[in-house]
Amino acid sequence: MKAKTVSATHEHEWEAAPGLPSTLPAGERIVWQGSPDWKQLAVHAFHVRKIAVYFALMVGIQFSQLWAEGLSGKELLVPIVVSSSLALLALALLTTCAWFAGKSSLYTFTNKRVVMRIGIVLTLTFNLPYRRIAGASSKDYANGCQDIALELYPEDRIGWAHLWPHQKAWHVKHPQPTLRCVPNGKEVSEMLFTMWREHHQAEKIVAGATDLNSANDSHSNHPQGAMA
Repeated sequence: MKAKTVSATHEHEWEAAPGLPSTLPAGERIVWQGSPDWKQLAVHAFHVRKIAVYFALMVGIQFSQLWAEGLSGKELLVPIVVSSSLALLALALLTTCAWFAGKSSLYTFTNKRVVMRIGIVLTLTFNLPYRRIAGASSKDYANGCQDIALELYPEDRIGWAHLWPHQKAWHVKHPQPTLRCVPNGKEVSEMLFTMWREHHQAEKIVAGATDLNSANDSHSNHPQGAMA
């Protein structure tokens, strides 16, 4: 499969190249770059849809209680409008955060490592050599997007708070760096496996729920590749 490189805007002047904290060593090259789909990020990482349902239920309960108390007209309408406006403001702020998170994040595959540049105000860059990635799992979303979670070896650990929201849910003790809501996720996960396999040729690949070679199989809650 021919690798497709997504162009990136150089917004971080301190970077040697977009998404990279320093110039690539001789023999290392960029294979792919991409950013999260911010709309899918809003839904699945910032949970805007779930929070919207919650606010709708709360406003509905408020309306029912006010109606039961016999209020009508302006006395009924004003509290509902105030509550609805505050709910919409909160959803707008969350959506804005998702937009900034998507636009400021850049994932890079080189032939040696995965580089994750994340963060809105405080920018962090994580270098994950393929040799230090024990396995991966993927989860499908709409429009071909995928979450691609990278399982690290036990001795390698990145703080959960440092990664958020670029981490796999419910893995707090040993967080898994995750490429969130990546467009064309199946192609990207296949590309990742191809390069990962080149660095683990001497090790036996053992299938969990699915193996890394089956990166097209989504909703796996187990590492797709693990070393015996």
